[in-house]
Amino acid sequence: MTSLKLYGAPKTRTVRTLWMMAELDLPYELIPISTHDRGNLAPDYLAVNPGGKVPAIDDDGFVLSESMAVNLYLAKKHGGALYPATPQGEARAWQWSFWAVTEVDKTIIDWALHSSVLPEAERDSRRARAARLELERPLAVLENALKTETWLVEGRFTVADLNAASVMYRALWMDLDDKPPVRDWLHRCWDRPAARQARAMRE
Repeated sequence: MTSLKLYGAPKTRTVRTLWMMAELDLPYELIPISTHDRGNLAPDYLAVNPGGKVPAIDDDGFVLSESMAVNLYLAKKHGGALYPATPQGEARAWQWSFWAVTEVDKTIIDWALHSSVLPEAERDSRRARAARLELERPLAVLENALKTETWLVEGRFTVADLNAASVMYRALWMDLDDKPPVRDWLHRCWDRPAARQARAMRE
């Protein structure tokens, strides 16, 4: 039995950590915890993560939540080339992970909900347009970083790319033809075998 447990469900932010575990080829036990049936608020899970969010991991007694932190931890512990080699690269990986959560995550979910995910009668086209407009600034920041670089940190795919691209999953259905560097980078990330594996679990 593996000592690494992952709590969550593929249709949640857990997909980010499923992708990381696939990249690392880590054995793990997936313990299904869904937000849809409020399983994340069950006493047994709240004992693991009192915040009730998914994912969380239990790595041989070390319990950690927040998907960005989980992925950074796993990449540093097991990742080899997936984790930056220098303090500066490490800081950039943190920067892009925090950027994705603070600048993109909530807005891109709002865009997806009101452009395609919700039943048509529940969508608000004005909210979809407002969210897309709000994404212009962070997308421009990302585009600028990728104009002369294939990857975000140290010239290779790292946890920085994985974390940022995982937050931007819904942008795979967004028209990004006006931002070719972002469009091409996003598809490079999600075309990786480990990403395809995680995406198959989600979809």
